[in-house]
Amino acid sequence: MGKIIIIGGGAAGMMAAVTAGERQEVLLLEKNDRLGKKLFITGKGRCNLTNACEEDRFFRSVVTNSKFMYSAFYAFDNQSTIEFFEKAGLLTKVERGDRVFPASDHSSDVIGIFKTLINRNPNIQVLQNTTVTDILCKDRRVTGVCLKDGRRLYADAVIVATGGVSYPLTGSTGDGYTFAKGLGHTVIAPLPSLVPFELKDDFCKELMGLSLKNVVLSVRSGKKRIFDEQGEMLFTHFGISGPLVLRASAYIHPYLNQEITMYIDLKPALDEQMLDDRLLRDFEKYRNKDFRNALSDLLPVKLINIIVKRSGIDPFKKVNSITRQERIHLINCIKKFEIQFHALRGFDEAIITKGGVCVKEINPSTMESRLVKGLFFAGEVMDVDALTGGFNLQIAWSTGRLAGLSCIEKEDNMEEQTNEYSN
Repeated sequence: MGKIIIIGGGAAGMMAAVTAGERQEVLLLEKNDRLGKKLFITGKGRCNLTNACEEDRFFRSVVTNSKFMYSAFYAFDNQSTIEFFEKAGLLTKVERGDRVFPASDHSSDVIGIFKTLINRNPNIQVLQNTTVTDILCKDRRVTGVCLKDGRRLYADAVIVATGGVSYPLTGSTGDGYTFAKGLGHTVIAPLPSLVPFELKDDFCKELMGLSLKNVVLSVRSGKKRIFDEQGEMLFTHFGISGPLVLRASAYIHPYLNQEITMYIDLKPALDEQMLDDRLLRDFEKYRNKDFRNALSDLLPVKLINIIVKRSGIDPFKKVNSITRQERIHLINCIKKFEIQFHALRGFDEAIITKGGVCVKEINPSTMESRLVKGLFFAGEVMDVDALTGGFNLQIAWSTGRLAGLSCIEKEDNMEEQTNEYSN
């Protein structure tokens, strides 16, 4: 029986371990003092396991290299993921947007499932606080790994499941990219994704803590529409965050060196005429008040001063003397509230990493390297990423499962060939 070494005890690595461990001897190497350190903090500690959507929505939600995921997803899809965890004893629930969570709302229960499966399997050995410095290779075939303490561990297959570089405090420091480059692989430059935006606007601190629901965020580069969706967002001391912003960040990378314009439609449920009618009703209600005191029924308090300034209307002007032209400009300020993009926040705040090992150099049917035999990849280390909502963890489960299965099949084939020769 050959040995399989898995580098990285995160979501993809643990899934690969319990899969390959069904039939082969597995050594799972983790640089942290415990498994699933990043998994522990996902979904704000609740762990959004997957998304219970239809398959076409899953592939639409994979922003980078979705076609690469066909084989892995069909071999182990979102329903298979739910069944896997429930069979192992984890109750799940489905929330808004088809997001699947542990019924307990504790990510530690997800990690606990893997620990139980690993501990009860004598084929799987785990070494924690163990740092791999290099992957050993001879004649373009993997032979094992070299550890930081100088030891060499030999294996017939190595699965790299080291993650990206987001949340580096969890151990995601880009080791897998170094290994891949050293073996001749191309690495697409890693960038932070699913991450907040920094704005140039000086009013951010004034709006800090303001949460906006059911607004539309529009992002453009010249005439090119990058993003246009409705949802929730939040103003911070540096800019904007929240689900809507994180989704937008998944699409913005190709345009970072170009001029980017952003607008918020603060009242997407109302078209210009409907909003004008609403203003007229409010203005009638507050007809003898100053303009600055007439928008409290329509807008959050924190936004009023900024909208008043942008409207160009004298804040002390009586509402009953505001002209139609001034109202039209006010409507434009509300329907097209411009914000000035400055930059993405860094990897410390990024949920995932965009970029990684080039998927053209990985066989999508097996997750094996096209360049080095016996070398497999799984999870975030590859150039595949998706939107929020459980899709990125599904990528980890599917690719980890496929890599583990492929190692089993590879070892079985090698044993069959050996038996044939011996006969």
